[in-house]
Amino acid sequence: MEKMCKKCSFSVIFLILMLWAESISAQILILGKVTDAQTNLPMEGVQVSIEGTGKSILTPQNGAFEFSLEKASLHRIQARMVGYLPFVQTIHFSGDHSETFEIKLTPKERVSEEVIISATRSKESDPTTALTVTKEDLEKVNLGQDLPVLLQMTPSVITTSDAGAGVGYTGMNIRGSDATRINVTINGIPLNDAESQGVFWVNMPDFATSVSSIQIQRGVGTSTNGPSAFGASLNVQTNTLEKNPYSEASFSGGSFGTWKSNIRAGSGLISNRFTVDMRLSKIASDGFIDRASSNLSSSYVSAGYYGKKSLLKFNLIHGAEQTYQAWSGIPESRLKGNLAAMQEFADRNGLSQTETQHLLQSNSRTYNPFTYKGQIDNYKQTHYQLLYSTELRLNWNLNAGLFYTRGAGYYEEFKADEKFSKYGMTFPIFGGDTLRNTDLIRQRGLDNHFYGTTYSLQYQKDAISLTFGGLASQYRGKHFGDVIWAKVSNLTDNAFRFYENDGLKSDLTNYVKLNWNLTSTIFAYADVQIRGIQYRFEGYDRNLNLTDQSVDFLFFNPKAGLSAQLTEQQQVYISYGKSSHEPARVDFVNSSPESRPKAEVLHNVELGWRWKGNSSRANVNYYLMYYKDQLVLTGQINDVGAYIRSNVDQSYRMGIEAEASLDLGPNARFFGNITLSRNRILSYHYYLDDYDDGGQQKTSFKDAPIAFSPDLIAAAGVSWQPIKNWETSLESKWVGRQFLDNTGDKSKSIRPYQFINLRSSYKIPVSGIREWSLQFMVNNLLDSQYENNGYTYGYAAGGSVINENFYFPSAGRNFLVGVNVKF
Repeated sequence: MEKMCKKCSFSVIFLILMLWAESISAQILILGKVTDAQTNLPMEGVQVSIEGTGKSILTPQNGAFEFSLEKASLHRIQARMVGYLPFVQTIHFSGDHSETFEIKLTPKERVSEEVIISATRSKESDPTTALTVTKEDLEKVNLGQDLPVLLQMTPSVITTSDAGAGVGYTGMNIRGSDATRINVTINGIPLNDAESQGVFWVNMPDFATSVSSIQIQRGVGTSTNGPSAFGASLNVQTNTLEKNPYSEASFSGGSFGTWKSNIRAGSGLISNRFTVDMRLSKIASDGFIDRASSNLSSSYVSAGYYGKKSLLKFNLIHGAEQTYQAWSGIPESRLKGNLAAMQEFADRNGLSQTETQHLLQSNSRTYNPFTYKGQIDNYKQTHYQLLYSTELRLNWNLNAGLFYTRGAGYYEEFKADEKFSKYGMTFPIFGGDTLRNTDLIRQRGLDNHFYGTTYSLQYQKDAISLTFGGLASQYRGKHFGDVIWAKVSNLTDNAFRFYENDGLKSDLTNYVKLNWNLTSTIFAYADVQIRGIQYRFEGYDRNLNLTDQSVDFLFFNPKAGLSAQLTEQQQVYISYGKSSHEPARVDFVNSSPESRPKAEVLHNVELGWRWKGNSSRANVNYYLMYYKDQLVLTGQINDVGAYIRSNVDQSYRMGIEAEASLDLGPNARFFGNITLSRNRILSYHYYLDDYDDGGQQKTSFKDAPIAFSPDLIAAAGVSWQPIKNWETSLESKWVGRQFLDNTGDKSKSIRPYQFINLRSSYKIPVSGIREWSLQFMVNNLLDSQYENNGYTYGYAAGGSVINENFYFPSAGRNFLVGVNVKF
């Protein structure tokens, strides 16, 4: 028995020793060394760690490090030291008993601008759906058209152009969300108008020339500054450091009298610390639509101080525009060339004989109802930004910004046979007759100030990254209207001001973001934003009297997600985000406290897969955007007799987005993206004015399509280099049917359309010149006839329903040619 026990004990000990030996043999020993990339000398005091393992050391004098891992796997190894660029790399350790690894750290010459925007941009490991457009991408297509047009080939993007040629009033929507729901920041500073919440790119002509990169986050995205992202966000970074002096001149021109000229120059680093950069631009176009001319100018000035641990930069961005109005669109009857329907339209809408003849005799695709010479929009806007960034300690970084945006201008219009009572003007008496109507010219203007501060405090150590950020801002806007001329009136030399009111909006936002590497391949993200808004304005009380009002909002917007690195090339992610969005100015001023709409809420889920090879990439993601109390136009009149947006209880956008780019050989490349979606309001009530019986007719719809949200958006293209320095590309865009309202009525919709663009560029080698390039672009190569935007309204009269549809046609085949010289 004793011998048996001794044998058992020996067996147990032997088994333990075998298991211990096996565990030793399974371990991987990683030996390495950290050196300076410039001197190749070993570095002491570098923090080296392997994410997700809790293993971290400071290197000794010889720069050596050693880690022991339990098993072969993907691991992210990182090294950090003050004054050097951080090193982060994903490595697959094969399972050999030992592996050697060398880290070379590059000295950091100075703080870079990227840290300023890092708080509001998503990182590669974040579970967000994002795309970054580089300066090089923009330069290939930048021949004078507005920024939305330059981004039209990116996923889920649709662009619009009032003038039809991409210059002047242009816009974009992403996943069916319009400009009021797309958050835009420049260097982390909000660009959206605080009251209307829109972005007017016409105020920033040729801005793309001063852009370094743009990150487009689709969906809720990460917390940012300004109005909440309610469909997408654009995070724009202006030009970054140019170390060497430079100068550049660009000239382009083409169809519809379009031309652009600009000059750029920079000092390079002065005394290895200071820089000054500037740009002057001028753009003009007659537009595709009749008289839809644009006269645009802009300037950009930037001065910076670059230290090893701090950066101070001042930016001035100025834009001025005079744009002839083309925002009324073309009646459907004129677009189709139906003479009888045009006459009926003229009769229904009280057109004068002159206006009717103008309608009948104009071109079907270029008709503009405005003929008054001064029917222009005239506006100037200047942005002042002061940005500061500094490294506080090894793991801390502070960014701060001060900003002030000044905007002022008006739009002028001729109005025929207007009532004096509409403007609060006294009735003039001539020859004993009291006159009640007159032709007049009026101006409606804005005079606004937007100012505040942004901040972000970032901490990073080992597997954890924390960001504390926020915004404090205030907007003061004066709205006014003047009658500057009347055919018959008691007007003196001074204009008659028929309205004036002010808006005051304060915004206080704070957010906290956490990036946590749970293991070497699994990364967690959490984000909490608290946003408080106070808005004071003039609106209607319960007795329908105009009076000062105020409204307050407090929003809590959490976000969270996980991403996993499957291989060195593949990543999957899932995230949830909530966004809350306050109504716009028009929703408030045309309502009373009783009819005031509620804030909208969006719940967004993103599920995606990313693959990135040496020269190719592919992304596929599913999204669900569920809205509570989304604001939509229903045609309903509220208690003060105004048509405003109404809350619908439940609605959603759901879709799959896929994008890819890959090499087709040594000189050719393909890119493509597609969005297939379903966009619905679960229950919708449509209201129609009834001129026969009075009041409004109500019609209910179930599972109604959301307006301007096509089920298909796609783009594809191929580029190739036949010879050195010559690049040519062919790009195409497809957009499915868009409904003009939420009834799903095909007779009130924008037809599906497709267009193809051709562009080519050639860089000419010239001695003494850094670069000389020629660019050529043909838009709408196949001369497709399509409409890019539209609107509708309807009413019941004479025993039938009348729908008045208006459309904005795009130009047929047109071209732009440009030359760019860099010294």
